[in-house]
Amino acid sequence: MASKAPRDNIDESKLTVTKPKTKAVGIPAVTNALKISLEQMGPLRSVQTLMAVNQIDGFDCMGCAWPEHDKRHKAEFCENGAKAVAEEATRRRVSPEFFETYSVAELKTRDDYWLGQQGRLTHPMVLDEGATHYRPIEWDDALEIIAQEIRAMDNPDQAIFYTSGRTSNEAAFAYQLLVRGVGTNNLPDCSNMCHESSGSALVETIGIGKGSVSLTDLETASLIFVAGQNPGTNHPRMLSALEKAKKNGAAIISVNPLPEAGLLKFENPQTVSGVLVGTELTDDFLQIRAGGDQALFQGLGKYLLEAERAGRNTPGLETVLDHHFIRNHTVGIEPYLQQLEQVEWDEIVEATGLTREQLNATGERLLASNATIVCWAMGLTQHKHSVPTLRDVVNVLLLQGNIGKPGAGVCPVRGHSNVQGDRTMGIFEKMPEKFHDKLDLEFQFQSPRAHGYDTVAAIRAMRDGKARVFVGMGGNFVKAAPDTEITEQALANTNLTVQISTKLNYSHLAVGKRALILPTLGRTERDAQRSGDQRVTVEDSMSAVHASRGRLKPASDLLKSEVAIVCELGHKLFTDANGTPLANTPKVDWLALRDDYSLIRKHIEAVIDGFENFEERIQNPGGFVLPHPPRDNREFATASGKAHFTGNHLEYLRVPEGRLILQTLRSHDQYNTTIYGKDDRYRGIHNGRRVVLVNENDVAELGFRDGDMVHLISEFQGTERRAENFRIVTYSTPKGCAAAYYPETNVLVPLDSVADTSGTPTSKSVIVRLEPAKATVNA
Repeated sequence: MASKAPRDNIDESKLTVTKPKTKAVGIPAVTNALKISLEQMGPLRSVQTLMAVNQIDGFDCMGCAWPEHDKRHKAEFCENGAKAVAEEATRRRVSPEFFETYSVAELKTRDDYWLGQQGRLTHPMVLDEGATHYRPIEWDDALEIIAQEIRAMDNPDQAIFYTSGRTSNEAAFAYQLLVRGVGTNNLPDCSNMCHESSGSALVETIGIGKGSVSLTDLETASLIFVAGQNPGTNHPRMLSALEKAKKNGAAIISVNPLPEAGLLKFENPQTVSGVLVGTELTDDFLQIRAGGDQALFQGLGKYLLEAERAGRNTPGLETVLDHHFIRNHTVGIEPYLQQLEQVEWDEIVEATGLTREQLNATGERLLASNATIVCWAMGLTQHKHSVPTLRDVVNVLLLQGNIGKPGAGVCPVRGHSNVQGDRTMGIFEKMPEKFHDKLDLEFQFQSPRAHGYDTVAAIRAMRDGKARVFVGMGGNFVKAAPDTEITEQALANTNLTVQISTKLNYSHLAVGKRALILPTLGRTERDAQRSGDQRVTVEDSMSAVHASRGRLKPASDLLKSEVAIVCELGHKLFTDANGTPLANTPKVDWLALRDDYSLIRKHIEAVIDGFENFEERIQNPGGFVLPHPPRDNREFATASGKAHFTGNHLEYLRVPEGRLILQTLRSHDQYNTTIYGKDDRYRGIHNGRRVVLVNENDVAELGFRDGDMVHLISEFQGTERRAENFRIVTYSTPKGCAAAYYPETNVLVPLDSVADTSGTPTSKSVIVRLEPAKATVNA
């Protein structure tokens, strides 16, 4: 049997600190995965569920977007994937009786761990205006409340429709159609807060906002950079691909302010040698200052340029630079070369915190490589200068022709399991005109062209009284967004908040005048509609689309799928009493889409390039890979038809005296805002989360000691924000840099501090000071 949910919040007084690990996964990961699975699901359900994760005839793991080969292991999941599955397939339930017991005010005193551990939502619930408790509501009445609020708006842009990256392609496509049928492009999503900078830089430079490599490319590369990323916690199955690359002769360079155990040594639990011996992955660890990555890649470009002028060469070429590729497939190299000539090595050393010797050695790695891949995640995308940083990553790859050849390219590693697919389906506030034209043709209506709100703009609109309705398709918007207090106040300004969710989270408590919780099916569960059991599809980080089908009995007979919720709302909004579509709304039978998802896939096929013969191709094991012109043919959908070099002014944070650059990050027992447990065992943090990791010299210079309790205060444009009662942990991080877990520290991230061009919150470069707190904690 599964165990009961915890009774109390995390007791931070029990926090202990041990030495960080220097290796990851192995038997401890297997043990922990099984422990949490048994606690949440019990033994039989654990076996049934885990053996279906990422299998060709099973369901896609909701834990990340890492791809699979066509040939799968019987246990094709990682520790954190098992945690994600266990949390969804849990036997714990949040019923109407739960909401009778707990008022909203009382639930707001509970932490994110306690809320998430209570279990699956079972009934649609409503919080009436002025009420203290949620109460049950019938589905039809709940959808009617949403429809009435939307009809009562003064203009369509008063509604905001947020999406989490776990939403399937079918649900996302139906959702964006509904939203554009309402008459708005207000489609903020989780990408706005994570990889928007990647998309912005890649669309500008290579014409498509997606990674250009396959698993085979990664496994056969000569040189791999893993920058601003912690795969041991966030994408553990990536370690298997890096292990294969290493055994095939690749050199791996890790670029991060913190040493991460998974990149030091990987013990593969799938093999005997992996458990007994393991594989050391990282050849060179570049412990870079937070936000110093642009300087690193400009330095590497400068090194290549100087080597070219010195008459050196790289494997397969008579020169360092690939002049044939540059001449035939790129434009704009002169402004880039001018920037490389102007930037000084002393400034690069200052910005990165690295030595000239380290920079030279990394340059030599590039010279020795005939196929280079750069992988990255949030450590590169959540700074003010993230887009220029990623342009400079592309610049270095273009110099040696490392786009569109085997074993080479760009690899932004996505977090949510279908965040890339949602964007492909149209979940974006500014889709290209071609998408709108094809959507209009398919559904015989005029979709809105004015750009909508991204996440930050949506929060501002609610804060300023410009939005009346908020609908969240999955996720935990309040705890994922920056500036937590302002975000919560913004939602309170709306007339109605709607959360479509599998489990309880804090966003159900940050409400407008009225609030709805609509419980939905999870990936693990059977989705039975009138035409039979349904399957959905997802797109992974490497543009592969494949089917996913749950098998478990739903947590409640009252759950509806995301597709069903969207389609039934669409039917209410856009059809008259006779079922006839209203004027200038999508001409589609919404209830037919609900009953048979293959009809949605036919519409996707008609609207979105690359989905020809959609239904037939998802019958194939592993599905199919979407077109990627730079990868496939060295074709670039830019204004020039070629890849673009860019000249970017070097930017980096200069920290005021007595301050630190704080980066927010995940613990190991965490998936985005979902807290699975109390530990971050790879970093040596146990039984608590309120810690701040600080360089030991900074600790001493600021007048503190390891173990002291402090308040974190961020400073931005004359305004201070506070996160209280954090324990200082001396840690290996560059001087002037610190780290702490989100969502607890999202309160410190200013709403108006965003990346240029992309608008992504700058969660990896928050200027903070430490103030002493009275409490003390013993090690």
